Amino acid sequence: MIFVTVGSQKFPFNRLLKKVDEMVQNHTIAELVYMQTGVSDYVPACCQYQNFCNQTEFAEKMETCSIVITHGGTGTIIDAVRRGKKTIVVPRFALYGEHVDDHQIQLVSRFHEMNLVHACFDVEKLPEAVQIVRDHTYDTFPSNTEVFIASVDECIRTL
Repeated sequence: MIFVTVGSQKFPFNRLLKKVDEMVQNHTIAELVYMQTGVSDYVPACCQYQNFCNQTEFAEKMETCSIVITHGGTGTIIDAVRRGKKTIVVPRFALYGEHVDDHQIQLVSRFHEMNLVHACFDVEKLPEAVQIVRDHTYDTFPSNTEVFIASVDECIRTL
């Protein structure tokens, strides 16, 4: 299963949803696709979907999918990468009213450079992106949790 999530912010992401739905319709994607559509007003014709997933549903979709296709939200990206999911990230663009600015472009570029995700800046290239992630091996997410805990522990000891 491919899990498409566009987050829960107030901005729609119809451009991404339409493209994935089209790919299912023309059999570019043969497997089941489940979409979390957020506030988008596009209604998928070929994919299962719901507007918002609760925390349990979201975690279940993340855990059981083979590929995540998502917007450039930091939380979703990190969640997918920590779970070892092959992740395609399509940043939102201010030009299309998908966000207030283009900060997701820089964020997505950095995750791509770190070999953690595949950045797809043009939804028309999404079919190629799906093929690339199927065959590519990504690095694991470098967690700083243990370093942070050790530094807090050390700070407490010096008090």
